[in-house]
Amino acid sequence: MEKILILPGDGIGPEVMGEVRRVIDWFGTNRGFQVTLDEDLVGGCAYDAHGAAISDAAMQKAHDADAVLLGAVGGPQWDNVAYEARPEAGLLRLRADLQLFANLRPAICFAALADASSLKRELVEGLDIMIVRELTGGVYFGEPRGIEELGNGQRRGVNTQVYETYEIERIARVAGDLAMKRGKRLASSEKRNVMESGLLWNEEVTRVISDEFPELELEHVLADNCAMQLVRNPKQYDVLVTDNLFGDILSDIAAMLTGSLGMLPSASLGAPDGDGARSKALYEPVHGSAPDIAGQGKANPIASIMSLAMALRYTFERGDDADLLENAVTAVLDKGIRTGDIMQADMQAVGTSGMGDAVLAALDELGAGA
Repeated sequence: MEKILILPGDGIGPEVMGEVRRVIDWFGTNRGFQVTLDEDLVGGCAYDAHGAAISDAAMQKAHDADAVLLGAVGGPQWDNVAYEARPEAGLLRLRADLQLFANLRPAICFAALADASSLKRELVEGLDIMIVRELTGGVYFGEPRGIEELGNGQRRGVNTQVYETYEIERIARVAGDLAMKRGKRLASSEKRNVMESGLLWNEEVTRVISDEFPELELEHVLADNCAMQLVRNPKQYDVLVTDNLFGDILSDIAAMLTGSLGMLPSASLGAPDGDGARSKALYEPVHGSAPDIAGQGKANPIASIMSLAMALRYTFERGDDADLLENAVTAVLDKGIRTGDIMQADMQAVGTSGMGDAVLAALDELGAGA
């Protein structure tokens, strides 16, 4: 039987993950998706309980699960905890210990929400970009790092941007494989003009794609120019691969093209196991913990629900079920059902559970003919 670990986290995390549980139950009842669910703490709530952003016991559960579903971490009440125990450290440990090196961040603009984007409808309607971000290397993990006293009244902060060949090769292969299944167009972004790590990235991506994916159209774009192009003409990109730092920035830019962070899922995947076991995987919405609305039933659960769709597709190889869930979300939006973050004039306002009800009703309707 499949095993999923749910880590609701902080803020609105428990609310949105509650709706995900309801959707999982629907697929168990109606589509034969037999799964064992477990739950544990991550983030600030884990710090309050254990003095760490994730416990060793929770990490063992993550190792044992086929997929981890995470809500959100953080909140102002933990602003003054030690840096190594901050809520975000739990997420970083999950990524590092599970060796989740490939972060998939789709930026999809639903037709019903095109007017919610800050860009003109014609620029974003039909937008469907897949950003592939390297997640366990680069400046966020490089050594040396830290803040040091220089002894003259000055301090120095150091972070090291470093990549090795194997790290670039494996993320390029993930991006190349995705591009082959989509429009056979791949863009790679770095800063080779001022950074040696960017030059290495450029050279290694070129080699891997040329040797292993010769049918792909490969484009290289400097990261600052890529940020501008995403705002100027985002639909020129299909699959975009980039490093950890630039991926963090560019994926947030792409997310806002769609109108709301509350709509967008993500997947973080590890390398396939040599003995045929599933790759480790973590699925989470791209939005934060939104402490200003936590506990009020206002949060949009769609990003978390769509993260489950990614889990169905990439971990459990249930592509038809993933399509069904994505189509159900589209149907709900087409009917004008909205949470506050995506509210538009003359639409039907609902809260967290109301949006969950609407998705389940759409699944009932669409699933009847599946």
